[in-house]
Amino acid sequence: MTRIPLIDPATTSGTRAAILAQIQAGFGATPNMFKAVANSPAALGAMWGAFGALGKGTLGAQLGEQIAVAVAQQNQCTYCLAAHTALGKGAGLTAQQLTAAQAGQSSDPRVAAALDFARKLVERRGQVSEADVASLRAAGYGDEQIVEILAHVALNIFTNYVNVAFDVPLDFAAVPLLQTA
Repeated sequence: MTRIPLIDPATTSGTRAAILAQIQAGFGATPNMFKAVANSPAALGAMWGAFGALGKGTLGAQLGEQIAVAVAQQNQCTYCLAAHTALGKGAGLTAQQLTAAQAGQSSDPRVAAALDFARKLVERRGQVSEADVASLRAAGYGDEQIVEILAHVALNIFTNYVNVAFDVPLDFAAVPLLQTA
């Protein structure tokens, strides 16, 4: 049971209603995560704005979803793992690519470098080294893309924490977390 009420888009008004209507239009549904965040119109606007801005970034939808899946696995967020697996499939990723991303891996060396960096950001709470950044540059990423990778990680930490802390009910097909040694 969720630890915070889910705002019903049909009975709310003002800023909440306007943003939830945009989310409904964007997804064709209003996922429970957004209904939970809608308790704060400021937080909802920040989250939705970040999704929109990063969606127009240079990384592309597939890499954004792979990063999201990797971060969800690390933070043990079953909600985000399920949501971003579904969104990743919608972006053209295969089940194998998504499972690999969940483990922080990819057969594409460029994607693998981004996922490795994303996982290091989470594991080390942002305390990455010059060598970690240099490995992204060696994989062909420029400064704009490096900052976007970090922004994707930060946004996904936000969403992971919302879903884990508030025990938001799953409204996507469940995807099992990988067992870690």
